[in-house]
Amino acid sequence: MKKVLFLFFLTFGNTTAFAQENFDVSTLRIGPFTINMKAKEVEKVYRSKLVAFTGQDEYYKTNKVNYARETIEIIISQTSDDKGQYDGGYQIYSLMTKSKKFRTKSGMGVGSTKDQLFEAYKNYPNFSVNQMWDDKTEKFSTTRSNFILTDNDAGTLLSFTLINNVVTEISVYLNEGC
Repeated sequence: MKKVLFLFFLTFGNTTAFAQENFDVSTLRIGPFTINMKAKEVEKVYRSKLVAFTGQDEYYKTNKVNYARETIEIIISQTSDDKGQYDGGYQIYSLMTKSKKFRTKSGMGVGSTKDQLFEAYKNYPNFSVNQMWDDKTEKFSTTRSNFILTDNDAGTLLSFTLINNVVTEISVYLNEGC
């Protein structure tokens, strides 16, 4: 009887152990969340409601989502119909994480160095490295920069924020300049 109960527990009692966690990062996604994913789909994965907009002038809303015990910031925006009118829905506009678990196929993520990014993406067709602006000193920072991969086909950007040449966060967002 003990063996039967033990097998039952292994089979049905710990379903989270068998769930496939997704820690992939690309120019379209962080984990299971993708750019333009509808809020209803996000809520199915997240298993909770996203925070809705509170005012008419508000276009974006940030949600901190726990996925596999890691935090992902999801910014949602209103969706519109083909005439540009708000249609009552929301979708992912951008994603951000500071978790070391999320990695690109090249193995890049939080903790990677600027040199590792250059080596991994030196043949990527469109990347840039930019100093970040420091609001306190009102000058470009000497310690903070962004390493950005532009995906023109998807209309998205994958940004690695670096402090002292080490990645501290990863963001994926729509490229409004396309």
